[in-house]
Amino acid sequence: MRKVNGWLTILWIVMIPISLVTHWVDSVVYVSALSLWALVSGHWSAWQAARVEVKQQEDIPGEVVEAIVSKTMIEPLPAD
Repeated sequence: MRKVNGWLTILWIVMIPISLVTHWVDSVVYVSALSLWALVSGHWSAWQAARVEVKQQEDIPGEVVEAIVSKTMIEPLPAD
């Protein structure tokens, strides 16, 4: 999926000067399609990030985290 997103990003970067030269940016349909793509890709990215976060939480058992926290000493910085 990363390859697909990478190529789509490159495609949209290449489309910027093409859109300006051909005056597609003056088209309501083009701007609507671009806005829909931004909306979908933004939500897709947020969903993927949430999936990764859930997977990371599942991979690290709570007992391990609690053990690390309980053995960690936090001391205040010395006063100047």
